[in-house]
Amino acid sequence: MSQSQPPPPRPTDSELTIMRVLWERGPSTVREVFEALNSKRDQPLAYTTVLRFLQIMTEKRLVVRAEGERGHIYQPSVPADQTRRGMVRDLMERLFDGSAHELVINALGTHKVSPDEIRAIRKLLDDLES
Repeated sequence: MSQSQPPPPRPTDSELTIMRVLWERGPSTVREVFEALNSKRDQPLAYTTVLRFLQIMTEKRLVVRAEGERGHIYQPSVPADQTRRGMVRDLMERLFDGSAHELVINALGTHKVSPDEIRAIRKLLDDLES
């Protein structure tokens, strides 16, 4: 991605589902994405639907497409952690007026937090303080 281009837009929920497949699998053909998505769904998607999503996502610069031996190969243009950080930053700004405190309080209050998660959060806080 060149420095003069703005970052790709925030993915929709459906696009994010496809991005997760690509982050997990790595570079993949439409068929591979189609099969991975449908292995987790009660209502299967049509191959052409997955193809169209990937075409739109290419236009939006969410994924890049390359020619491969097996056809077009798609991969995310942005790593998962960078996408997550951008979406959390956007959520924090739009919903919590930029308050990390409010974001964390609301995130921790929505479901039971496991002991492992609590330890990881404590370690992160300790690391941030030092």
